[in-house]
Amino acid sequence: MTTLLASQRLRLYDSNELDDVLQAMARKAATLLPHTHAVLIGIQRRGEPLAQRLRQCIARQTGQPEFPLFPLQVKRYADDLQVLHSYTQLTENPGLGRLDIANTTFLVVDDVLFEGHSLLRTCAYLAQLGARRVHTAVLVDRHTCQQPIRADIVGVHLQVAADDIVECNVPPFEREFCIEVVRHGAAR
Repeated sequence: MTTLLASQRLRLYDSNELDDVLQAMARKAATLLPHTHAVLIGIQRRGEPLAQRLRQCIARQTGQPEFPLFPLQVKRYADDLQVLHSYTQLTENPGLGRLDIANTTFLVVDDVLFEGHSLLRTCAYLAQLGARRVHTAVLVDRHTCQQPIRADIVGVHLQVAADDIVECNVPPFEREFCIEVVRHGAAR
């Protein structure tokens, strides 16, 4: 007889620890972004509030005004890593058309770098618009990327089992800012 063990949820980082991680990410971002003509792109859903937190940290550290933030809807996976779309769907943000794209430095922010589809699609979109300088930042890099993309700024490096789900809980979508791993039970 085969039985399936229950899923196990493990908290890896709490809010205080992630505040320190974001501070370190902001220090790195401040070295990559000029004081003017820089913009953050927050990949929706959780990349957008992460970008908001990151730009606040950068502003506090540098004493400069907060960088503009443009959300970008990019979708391929559901939260449980189920493929929703065979081709990564991106909804254009018309606000980007008002920027001097060629002379703007972009920082694309997402929660988890898994296979790399969302970051690659976003960077390709910005390049298509004429962007010359695009950097990427992720809260978690799972080191399973299958696309020719990498994150310039990584908060946390995690190597977990392929079927484990890394959950970045980010307000306002979740109550508490934390990183958890959901391990699915194995059949016996």
